[in-house]
Amino acid sequence: MLSLSHHFLTMAYNNAWANYRLLKACCCLNQADFVAARTSFFPSIKATLNHLLTVDWYYVDALERSIRADPPNAEAWKFFEPEEPFDTCAELHQEQRKTDERLITFCRSMTDTLMTEPVGIPRANGIQIEQRSRLLAHLFQHQIHHRGQVHSMLAGTPIKPPQLDEFFCADEAKLRESDFRELGFSEQEIWEC
Repeated sequence: MLSLSHHFLTMAYNNAWANYRLLKACCCLNQADFVAARTSFFPSIKATLNHLLTVDWYYVDALERSIRADPPNAEAWKFFEPEEPFDTCAELHQEQRKTDERLITFCRSMTDTLMTEPVGIPRANGIQIEQRSRLLAHLFQHQIHHRGQVHSMLAGTPIKPPQLDEFFCADEAKLRESDFRELGFSEQEIWEC
């Protein structure tokens, strides 16, 4: 049976894999389709992917600071300025991979005890305190929510949306083998921590 901290590590790997698959597909779009106005919470694929990345920066920064016992970053709101820091999917893909690696590294450093400790999150009205495990659950849910929106918007383009509803079923390892090779992941590093 996996520990809670190991479960969150598997979630971080799955999150990175899903981001990789989605962004790889989005990078096949021409720039006009990438920036085209679409019906969703954010008005384009570009805007939604920028939102995903900047929110990741915001929460990963808070998580990393909490483990170093650094104070919350009062300047964290600047992660959202400009609102869309990246113009191309290639730039977003590269930055998302770096951020996903930071999240995996963070989750790899966790123990079940550390998961219960507080994280200070800078908000407009002060510092919100949240338990690490709850903040991670929130972060993964946020990613799933907005990836679904991009997936739906992608369906209205010439590019086929990739399958994103996979987790890591043991008998389906062959289906992710190519992606894992490209990402530098292995089944062993995920499951035998």
